[in-house]
Amino acid sequence: MMLDWNAYRQQLLAGTGDIGRMSPDIVRGYRQLSEAGAKTGKLDAKTRELIALAVSVTRQCDGCITMHADAAVKHGATREEVLEALGVAIAINAGAALVYSARAMDAFTARSAEARAE
Repeated sequence: MMLDWNAYRQQLLAGTGDIGRMSPDIVRGYRQLSEAGAKTGKLDAKTRELIALAVSVTRQCDGCITMHADAAVKHGATREEVLEALGVAIAINAGAALVYSARAMDAFTARSAEARAE
């Protein structure tokens, strides 16, 4: 299924606006958390959005993807920069799968040993 990312972003803005009207503290807290890192001034806005987009992929959050893709465009990210950031997300996710595969093998080995002893 092909998602209309622009329409979806507008839908999210409307939905989060509704939440903000019903419970302003939730959205205010979210914004405060989101803006806290930017106050250090160590990373520029484009870099922060590239990281956010890669994390969005890792979290498999379509809403995050559309919002941070929009922000990356607004902060001047290029297609090549986005692809490089996404390459990091792909590599880390593969690495995490490898690490957790080793954990799964440990669990299987432990259970197999226990089953043999029963």
